[in-house]
Amino acid sequence: MKTNIFPAIRLTIVTIIFFCGIYTGIVWAIAQLAPNNGKGEIITQNGKTYYANIGQSFTEDKYFNSRPSAVNYNAAGSVGSNKGPSNPDYLAQVQARIDTFIVHNPSVKKSDIPSELVTASGSGLDPNISVEAAEVQVDRIAKERNISTEALQQLIINQTEKPLAGMFGPEKLNVLKLNLALDHLKN
Repeated sequence: MKTNIFPAIRLTIVTIIFFCGIYTGIVWAIAQLAPNNGKGEIITQNGKTYYANIGQSFTEDKYFNSRPSAVNYNAAGSVGSNKGPSNPDYLAQVQARIDTFIVHNPSVKKSDIPSELVTASGSGLDPNISVEAAEVQVDRIAKERNISTEALQQLIINQTEKPLAGMFGPEKLNVLKLNLALDHLKN
């Protein structure tokens, strides 16, 4: 018994020291090299402060809609819904989102709605949407703001973030940055 218990206790102490002290210190030190010391990207505009790396709720017709959140955009509790694709409650929630989207975007067919506009992300705080998710909303925003669709398409092109190193991940748009740029857009 002594031959097993003492090495197990030593291993436990070593791992506690490593993961609670050394590893945490390394992660903290690397974060200090990141922009804003790892505290996220902060945007201040018109006297308001926003965190660009946390999803924000945009549901007004004059803005690009954000991805739904399972936690109502509360960054203190990042979590997915944990409901599977066959769960009746989840299916009803997605159908309600589809119905709402179609009411606000009558020119869009149900089959053309990107899934990210009606399903929450794994964290519930995804700040990004795809280029397709932005483009499907152009007609509504153009009509609401009396802006040409060409100007909105150019805005989408200008705000599109390319994949990391040109090959890792999809093209995406940060909804907060896109909507802040939209507020400054002149036709």
